[in-house]
Amino acid sequence: METFKLTVNCQQKDVTVDPSTPLLWVLREDLKMSGTKYGCGIAACGACTVHVGGVPTRSCVLPISLVGERPVVTIEAMSNDTIGRVVEEAWESEDVVQCGYCQSGQIMSAVALLKATPKPTDKDIEESMGGNLCRCGTYVRIRQAIKAAARQLG
Repeated sequence: METFKLTVNCQQKDVTVDPSTPLLWVLREDLKMSGTKYGCGIAACGACTVHVGGVPTRSCVLPISLVGERPVVTIEAMSNDTIGRVVEEAWESEDVVQCGYCQSGQIMSAVALLKATPKPTDKDIEESMGGNLCRCGTYVRIRQAIKAAARQLG
């Protein structure tokens, strides 16, 4: 066991865990932040996506020991982020969610895309969102929501 100092959603957190513990489990089990979901455990579905140092990252395979001093941002902080709030509003207005399980990861990836590429093309959206799987198949509405958010952010 080792103690790690993390910055999660702009708050300092200390956790004492095994250094190999995935960030996902630190967030969910130790910090009681349930917005980030476990999907596959092998970084293939995107349900566990968070931002680490501003980069969308699959938290299910990132050992806590490799986070270092990079800030971690989760879905819980998106309502405090200008782009995050607009994306969440677009998700609602486009009625994206069906079961909702993958949506926190989808939103985190969409926010990262819009921060990097404010006016994404269809190709940009496909490339950035391609690693996020949705079993309900809401991909058309996800694309519409990203485009709506981009227009609103203008």
